[in-house]
Amino acid sequence: MPPRAKSDTGRPDPVDSHVGSRVRMRRTLLGMSQEKLGNAVGLTFQQIQKYERGLNRIGSSRLYQFCKVLDVPVSFFFDEMPEDMATKPSLANQVQLAAYDDNMSRRETLELVRAYYRIDNRNTRKRIYELVKAVGTGETESGAQD
Repeated sequence: MPPRAKSDTGRPDPVDSHVGSRVRMRRTLLGMSQEKLGNAVGLTFQQIQKYERGLNRIGSSRLYQFCKVLDVPVSFFFDEMPEDMATKPSLANQVQLAAYDDNMSRRETLELVRAYYRIDNRNTRKRIYELVKAVGTGETESGAQD
């Protein structure tokens, strides 16, 4: 088993947390359970949980397996990662990653994205995108929250 991925603070390494969150996001977008992903790569769902939380570091051969099963390039797992995260895992980077992960791993976020991409009509999709963007901006400006 790979060593625990810890930073100097005793918390999971921010890069490992980011990669794990991307595994979780893609798995969830595909509607795949942790158990199903685990079976596909020869792991238990508990091991998948540890990878997704960044508690265990994902080795290159395992990352390659995830790429094949989740149908993404290796670069997918590093997309949207702040450039300085790997070189300087500061508290600010960890806070930024945690906020991103919280929003992107929410069930409602993933269900919204799945529903959005099920809309076949491109113009309708674009209008919905613009509507959600406008409503979100309006609420941010007025300070309204639920």
